Amino acid sequence: MAEIVIYTAKLCSYCRRARRLLRYKGIGFTEIDVTFNPARRAEMAERAGGGWTVPQIFIDGRAIGGSDELVKLDRSGRLDALLEA
Repeated sequence: MAEIVIYTAKLCSYCRRARRLLRYKGIGFTEIDVTFNPARRAEMAERAGGGWTVPQIFIDGRAIGGSDELVKLDRSGRLDALLEA
């Protein structure tokens, strides 16, 4: 199973949406809350190629984007393939 890391912030509806989808699919993930942590947010932005919005989701170290991109991957059937790789 692939390693999933998701950077989130409190009160973020897109973060909740991404977590909900991953949990629904039974996918474990590591969550890093950047709400009050500028160092973690900078780490996230560096890993995401400058992306400062949350969530930022990584599958096996590869930045896939945010909640919308995660949903698109799932709807297209490509998310399961990424997770099994």
